[in-house]
Amino acid sequence: MLLLAEESATASSFDPFDIMMLLFTIVIAIGFVRLLMERPRKNYFAIGFAAVSLAVFLFIDYVMIFEIWMG
Repeated sequence: MLLLAEESATASSFDPFDIMMLLFTIVIAIGFVRLLMERPRKNYFAIGFAAVSLAVFLFIDYVMIFEIWMG
C-alpha cells in the first residue's frame, strides 16, 4: 500500500522550476544571437561562454522534457 502511494506521488514529475529552466534557455539563446550579430568588435570570450551555457541548458532541457516529462 505504501509503495503504491509513493509511486503515484512520483508519477507527476512536473515542477514549476522547469518553466524557469526553459525561460533561462530562451534568454541565453537571445543573448547568444545578439553577441553573434554585433558588428564593430566581437567579444569572443562572451560568445564562447554563451555557446557553452546554451549547449548545457539545451541538454538539460532535452533530458527534462524527453526523459522526465515523457518518460
